[in-house]
Amino acid sequence: MKALVFAAGLGERMRPLTDHTPKPLIEAGGKPLIVWHLEKLAAMGIEDVVVNTSWLADRFPAVLGDGARWGLRLHYLHEGDTPLETGGGMLNARPVLGEAPFLLVNGDIWTDFDFARLPREPKGLAHLVMIDPPGYATNGDFALDDAGNVRKEGANRLTYAGIGVYRTELLDNWQHHVDDQAGVASNGKPRFRLAPILRAHMAGNSIRGERHAGRWTDVGTPQRLAELETRLSGGVV
Repeated sequence: MKALVFAAGLGERMRPLTDHTPKPLIEAGGKPLIVWHLEKLAAMGIEDVVVNTSWLADRFPAVLGDGARWGLRLHYLHEGDTPLETGGGMLNARPVLGEAPFLLVNGDIWTDFDFARLPREPKGLAHLVMIDPPGYATNGDFALDDAGNVRKEGANRLTYAGIGVYRTELLDNWQHHVDDQAGVASNGKPRFRLAPILRAHMAGNSIRGERHAGRWTDVGTPQRLAELETRLSGGVV
């Protein structure tokens, strides 16, 4: 199994911290956010990790090298000056990832979720990790039914945690499912979000999921970073 780390965001809400440092390379608990993920990926036996980049792309190999210190092979995939969004980023990485299921994690989150719990072969096209909606986004993204199917609507609405296992077939015929926010980046590559494609496959029970009740932080603002740093410095992991 290979892994994909989404690290191409511009980090605009984190400025000035991201003026010279991409958000996944910002430190929390004494090491960059992305390193927390790399350590977990290495511990579960993954060897190849694709890191998509855009903003300050050269900083990633400068800080992380080739991944050998973790027993990994890092493959940097530059998307250009304009990030390709989640769907476009996954599509752009597909040739490097191959056709086997892969683990995906957002590079700007911190969590105590154990990646080794994820299925190597998801029952459907994707297996998503979900969390209770955080206070700054209380509506949630999707619903999770009692059978473990992710639904567009439902009573038990949860927030996608930015962690999952995906089959590359999810992207087959992607043009039929994207919404009007899809477009083309300046480099001519498709730029679109993944969520509409996930929703399109939910009716067929092809999107599965689980709820993570542990710790999780989307490090999207300096305040959230400070709160995370306080918890980690107090030994809370």
